[in-house]
Amino acid sequence: MNSSETVWNCPFDFAEKLDPDPLLTRLRTEAPVARVRLSYGEGEAWLVTRYEDVRTVTSDRRFSRSAVRGRDFPRMTPEPIVQSESINLMDPPQSTRLRNLAGQAFTKRRVEAMRPATQRIVDGLLDTMAGQGPPADVVRHLSAQLPLRTICEVLDVPEPDRPELRQRAMAMMSTDAASREAATAAKAELRAYFADLTARRRKNPGDDLISVLATARVDDETLDDQELTVMAMVLLMTGHDTSTYQIGNLTYTLLTHPEHLSALRERPGLLPAALEELLRYIPFRKGVGIPRVATEDVRLGDVTIRAGELVHVSYLAANRDPAVFPGPDDLDLERDGARNMTFGWGAHHCIGAPLALMELEVAIGTLIRRFPGLRLAVPPEEIRWNTESIWRYPHELPVTW
Repeated sequence: MNSSETVWNCPFDFAEKLDPDPLLTRLRTEAPVARVRLSYGEGEAWLVTRYEDVRTVTSDRRFSRSAVRGRDFPRMTPEPIVQSESINLMDPPQSTRLRNLAGQAFTKRRVEAMRPATQRIVDGLLDTMAGQGPPADVVRHLSAQLPLRTICEVLDVPEPDRPELRQRAMAMMSTDAASREAATAAKAELRAYFADLTARRRKNPGDDLISVLATARVDDETLDDQELTVMAMVLLMTGHDTSTYQIGNLTYTLLTHPEHLSALRERPGLLPAALEELLRYIPFRKGVGIPRVATEDVRLGDVTIRAGELVHVSYLAANRDPAVFPGPDDLDLERDGARNMTFGWGAHHCIGAPLALMELEVAIGTLIRRFPGLRLAVPPEEIRWNTESIWRYPHELPVTW
C-alpha cells in the first residue's frame, strides 16, 4: 500500500505542555498529503501539513469551504463548532463582501483607538494581582479576564451576561463525546442571545462593535439580520478564545526561556516582532479546524485529490516546516522571513487578528514591565494543562516576583 492509500488514525489529542504534536510532525515528514480519519464525522479526509501546500489549499479557488455545508465532515468535536451561515463556510466573492463589511470594525485606526481602554483594563487587573500576591495565578488574574472583558466591552455585552456566554462558548469547544448534547444546546442558546442583541442594536445603534457592523456599508451593501447575528456570535467566540489561552501560553513560554524574557525587558521595542515568532512557535490548539472540499481534481505533490474529497490543513504543522522556517523548533525572537499561519491564511485569515495582537502586546508588555522579577512559582512539570478541548493552555500559571 503506498502512502496515498494509507489511512492514518488521527485523534489529535496530544496535550503535553506546549510540545509540538509528534503525529503532525511525522505526517509532515512522511506523508505531507495524507488520508486521515478523525474522532468524529463521516468518512475520511486529506490532511495537508507542509507550509506551501497549506498556502495552496487555503488560497486556491478549487478548494471550497461552502461545499462543506450540510456534510457530516471529519472533525475533532462531537458537534461542529461552525455555524452553517458563518463567513467561515463561505467562498469569495460572497465571503469577500462580508469581510469588507466586518473589516471596518478592525481597521488600524479603530484598533488603536481601543488600546487605551485595553491598557486601563490590564493595569487594573495587574493592580489586583500585585495586591494579592505573590504568589499569584496569571490565568486567574489576567488571561481568564482580559480578552472576554475586552471583546464584551467592544460588543457592549451586558456584564451580568458574560459568565454564561463564556460557559456556552467553552461547551462548544469540548472534544468529549459525552458533551455533544451540551454543545448543541450551547450553540442554539448563543445564536438566540445574539439574534436578540443584534436586533436591538440595529434598532438603536450606539458606539459598540455590533452597532458598527449593523451600520457598516460598502456601496449599497449591508449585513442582513442573519449575517449580523452570526458575525456577532463568531466575534465573541474568536475574539476571546485565542487571546485568553495565548496569554497563558506566551507567559509560560517566556518564563521557561529566561534568555528571551531578558531580551524583551532590555529591548521592549522588540515585542511586536517577538510576538509573531512566539505565535509561530506555540501550538495554541490541537489538530485541525474546518476542512475544504475539492471542486475538481487537483494534483498536490505526488497525490491527486479528487473532486468532492475533503481536505484539512494544519497551520500548526506549517508553522514548524523546516523548509520555510530554518531551525523550526528553535525560538528566535529576531527571526526574519515567512509569515506565520497562526491566524490562518487566504480568504479565511482571521478578521480580528489586529485586535488580538494589540491585546496580547498590551498584556504581555505590561506584565513583564510591571514585574521585573517575574518567574514561575512552581516547577514547570507541576503545571496542569488542558486536555478536554481543542485548545492548548495551562489551567493555572502560578508566578512570583
